[in-house]
Amino acid sequence: MLYSAVTPTQKRADFRAALASGRLLRFPGAFNPLSARLIAAKGFEGVYISGAVLSADLGLPDIGLTTLTEVAGRSQQISRMTDLPTIVDADTGFGEPMNVARTIQTLEDAGLAGMHIEDQVNPKRCGHLDGKQVVDDATAAKRIRAAVDARRDPNFLVMARTDIRAVDGLAAAVDRAKKLVDAGADAIFPEAMASLAEFAAIRAAVDVPILANMTEFGKGELFTVKQLADVGMNIVIFPVSLLRLAMGAAERGLDTIEAEGSLTSLLPQMQHRAELYELLDYPAYNHFDSGVFNFTLNPNLPS
Repeated sequence: MLYSAVTPTQKRADFRAALASGRLLRFPGAFNPLSARLIAAKGFEGVYISGAVLSADLGLPDIGLTTLTEVAGRSQQISRMTDLPTIVDADTGFGEPMNVARTIQTLEDAGLAGMHIEDQVNPKRCGHLDGKQVVDDATAAKRIRAAVDARRDPNFLVMARTDIRAVDGLAAAVDRAKKLVDAGADAIFPEAMASLAEFAAIRAAVDVPILANMTEFGKGELFTVKQLADVGMNIVIFPVSLLRLAMGAAERGLDTIEAEGSLTSLLPQMQHRAELYELLDYPAYNHFDSGVFNFTLNPNLPS
C-alpha cells in the first residue's frame, strides 16, 4: 500500500550485502513507478533507471537534455514504490565537480541506492552510438572523487561508467577502469563491451563489482545471466527492455484499432484489470475507507 516501508538507508545496506554475496544481481529497467512494482513482484533483485528511458519518457533523445531536477524527481517516484534497491543513470553528473557533488546528495535525498557517472564529454550521447568522445583521465577521476566526497551515506553506491572502449579500445578501458577505482569508485560499468572475453578482461583488472549492460540493438551481443555470472559480473541491467516491449505492444494495438476497429483480438495479450488491481494492492486501501474496494473481478472475463 502506498510506498515501501523500507528506508533508503536500509535498502542501501541490503544492496551492499547482496553485492558482497557474489551472486549476479538482475536489475531490469523501470520506465515508470508501476513497472518498478512489477519488477519487484516478479522476484528480481533490483530496479534500474535508464537515462535514455527518462529522456524518451519526455519525448527527448538521449543527448544530455534532461536536468537533475527531472531525473531526481522521477527517480524518487520509482524508487519509493518497492523494497528493492534502485540505481540510476546520472549521465556526466550534470556539470562540473561541484555539480556532481550536488547531484549525489540530491539522489541520496530521492531515496536511490546508487548511481553511475560516465566519462563522456558534454553533451553526452547514448553509449551505443558512434561518435562518442571521452574526457581525459584527470577529469574522469575528478568527477568520481567529487561524488565520493559528497555522499553522506557510505553505503550509497558510486559507480563509474567508462565509454572509452568504443573510442580507444579495450586496453584503454582496462586502464581507465583501474584509474576510476583508484579515484574511489565502488563499482565499474564498462560500456559497449564486444565480447565475454572483454568483460573478463575488466574483471581481471579490478576488484570491485562490475555491471554488464544488456541493451538490445546495441554494440554488443546479448549474453545470458549465466554467461555473465561465469565471467564474474555482479550486476546485469536490461535498461530499455520494458519500455521497448511496452511501446512495441502499444504500436501493435494502435495498428489493430486501425485495421479491425476494436481491440477484441488483442485482449488475451493485455494485462487484465484484476491483475492491475492486484499489482496496485487495491484491497489494502480499505484501511482508509471500506468502500474503496468492495467489488469482485473475474479474471476470466474481459475487463
